[in-house]
Amino acid sequence: MKYSRSFFNYQLFLQGCAALFFLAGCAVPEPPAPFGAVPTQYQIEWQKMEYYMFIHFGPNTFTDVEWGDGKEDPKVFNPSQLDCRQWAATAKAAGMKAIIITAKHHDGFCLWPSKYSTHTVRESVWKNGKGDVLKELSEACKEYGLKFGVYLSPWDQNHPQYGTPGYNQVFSNTLEEVLGNYGHVFEQWFDGANGEGPNGKLQVYDWDLFHQTVFRNQPHAIIFSDVGPGCRWMGNERGVAGTTNWSTMNIAGFAPGREAPPGKILNEGEKGGKAWVPAETDVSIRPGWFYSPSTDEQVKTLSQLVSIYYTSVGRNSNLLLNVPPDRRGLIHPNDSTRLMEFRRIIDGTFSVNLANGATITADMTRGSSSKYGAKNLIDGNFDTYWTTDDGQLAATIEIDFGKEQTFNRLALQEYIPLGQRVQSFCVEHWDGNSWQMLDRQTTIGYKRILCFPMVTASKLMIHIEESLACPVLNGIGVYKAPEI
Repeated sequence: MKYSRSFFNYQLFLQGCAALFFLAGCAVPEPPAPFGAVPTQYQIEWQKMEYYMFIHFGPNTFTDVEWGDGKEDPKVFNPSQLDCRQWAATAKAAGMKAIIITAKHHDGFCLWPSKYSTHTVRESVWKNGKGDVLKELSEACKEYGLKFGVYLSPWDQNHPQYGTPGYNQVFSNTLEEVLGNYGHVFEQWFDGANGEGPNGKLQVYDWDLFHQTVFRNQPHAIIFSDVGPGCRWMGNERGVAGTTNWSTMNIAGFAPGREAPPGKILNEGEKGGKAWVPAETDVSIRPGWFYSPSTDEQVKTLSQLVSIYYTSVGRNSNLLLNVPPDRRGLIHPNDSTRLMEFRRIIDGTFSVNLANGATITADMTRGSSSKYGAKNLIDGNFDTYWTTDDGQLAATIEIDFGKEQTFNRLALQEYIPLGQRVQSFCVEHWDGNSWQMLDRQTTIGYKRILCFPMVTASKLMIHIEESLACPVLNGIGVYKAPEI
C-alpha cells in the first residue's frame, strides 16, 4: 500500500502534538505532600463553620446559680413559653451555623426524659412531664438549616451511682440515648469537671468508653474537650485565643479536667504536635453562662463582641458564643438585638474584598506553574492554592491595587488539608515613596485576620518569613471595617 507525503506529514503532526501534550503534562509539578498532622474531612468542615451558638439552659436558669448541686426540685424547671424555633431563628439571623445545648449540666438534670435518671424534664411540671427539649431543638435546627450539637457533663451531682465503678456505664448509656435518638449531632461537647461521689471517691472517667460510644452513634462527630480529639478548649472563657495558635498539639499523657495540658498549650497549641486538635473559643454574651435577670443590662457591647470575633475566628479558632434563654424559654431581646448588630458589622466588614480585581503576584511559585499561581488566592475556591517548591520556605506575595485603597483588615488562609506550616510572616504597605511595616505575626492556620489602624496604599506586600514546609495559602482578603 502506498501513502502520500501529506499522510506522513499528518502523522508527524500528530506525533508532535502528542509530544507537546506529554511535555505540558510533565511541566505541572505534583502538589505538595501533606505536612505533619492534618485534619480529617469532618474537622475541615467543622472549621469552615467558624461561628455558632451555645445554649446553657436548665434548673440553674430558674434558681439563679451557675452550678446547681443536683438537689434542686426538678419542678423548678418550668419555662412558660419555651420556643426552640425562636432560638434557631435567632441563631440563623445572627449568621451562626449551629446550636450546642447543655443537655445535662453538672447538676445531672436531663433536658430529655432519660430512662437512666430520675432528675429530668419528666419529673418537672413543664408540659406535665411530657416535654423533651432535645427533640424540639433538634427539629428546630433541622427546620432552619442549622447543625445540632450537645453538651453532656460527665459530672453528675444527682445520680446515686456517681463515684462508683458502675457510673461510667450509666454515663455511656446516657450518651447512647442522646446520640442515638435526635438525628445528626455535629459536635459532642465534654468538659472534665469532676466532683466527689456519694461515697467520697472521685469518679475515674472512662474516656475510651465515652469516645467509643460517641463514634458508634455519630462517627462524624467532633469531640470537644481539653485534649479533643476533635477540637480543644483554648484555655479561657474570655474569648481570647493565642496570637500564636497552632492547630496541632501532643495529647499523649493528658486527659480532660485535672490532667489537662498547661494553659499555654491549650491557648497556643504546639508547633509540630502529633495530633490535629484545633481550638474552639467558648465565651458568653453575658457575665454568666446561665440566664439571670440581674444581667439583662450587662450583655456584652458591640465593640466587645467584635473584639472577641477577631481574637477567636481571627486567630485560627471557631467561636462558640453562649446566648442563654430566659425563664420564659426565649432568647431575651437585649441579647438578640446585640447579635443582629454584631452580624451587621461583620457582614459589612467582609462583604467587599479589595483584593478582588487587584494584580496579585508572588516571587516564588511551585514549578513556575499557573496551577499553583498567586491568582488562586483571590478566586474564592477553598481547594485552589498558591504554593512554592519543596524546600522553599520563604516567599513574598504582592498585591497591586492599581490605585490607592483605604483598609484596616487583612485576612490570610492556609490550605489546612495539607497541614499548618507558616510560623512567621510580616506585612508592608507602599506609602507612595517606600515600603512601611504594617504588622508582623506568627501563625496563620485556617484563618488569620490582622487588625490595624486605617491605612491608604496602592500596594500591599506579605512576606512569608518562616515556614515548616513550603507555604500553602488558599485565600487573601483586604477589607475596610467600620470604626466602632
